[in-house]
Amino acid sequence: MFTGLVEEVGRIQTISKSGEAMVLGISGSVVLGDLKIGDSVSVNGVCLTAIRIGSKDFKVDVMPETFRSSNLKELRSGSRVNLERAMAASGRFGGHIVQGHVDGTGTIRGVTSDQNAVVFEVEPKNQTLFKYILLKGSITIDGISLTVAQRTGDTFAVSIIPHTLSETALQAKREGDTVNIECDILGKYVEQLLNYRGAAEAERVEEEAPLSLDYLAKHGFA
Repeated sequence: MFTGLVEEVGRIQTISKSGEAMVLGISGSVVLGDLKIGDSVSVNGVCLTAIRIGSKDFKVDVMPETFRSSNLKELRSGSRVNLERAMAASGRFGGHIVQGHVDGTGTIRGVTSDQNAVVFEVEPKNQTLFKYILLKGSITIDGISLTVAQRTGDTFAVSIIPHTLSETALQAKREGDTVNIECDILGKYVEQLLNYRGAAEAERVEEEAPLSLDYLAKHGFA
């Protein structure tokens, strides 16, 4: 689990690709402080596992599902990535609950200045994500814990303070670039609980359903 407070910006050193599977070599300094093999690291908001650790870099595996659902497939040697180690139980919880399980990607549709802030307008590739995107709610963009500042028909916007922009790889993003999106986990749990029906409940609902041709056919009457 992560907080969405990026610890440093690393750079992609090596990319070993086999189909949709990859091994990424990433340079870093802060995250290497106490990183161990098997530890989780957020790379652009994607929870990955450290498989090798050197004095100035580490390596992580990227499986096909992660390749397909994130922007990691667009990385090149030299690309900057946001890095965060898993949250320590003794640390301050400064962001929000971030799992590192990317829900999908979005395209930056605009980058504008608003006095001391920079506003990024993002269009999710999967528009169904909007049910989890709440005005003034939390959202994670490339591993950064942010607040939804605006919400329109098919885009949302986040407002970035100068410190966040200077300390993350978002400073290099431009209109048309792809970002990883992770929506707030709380909304997903609420939806699951409200819509969940166990086997017994589903059977009861089916038995109480009004007669129909489908019901009769299923039970051998038509």
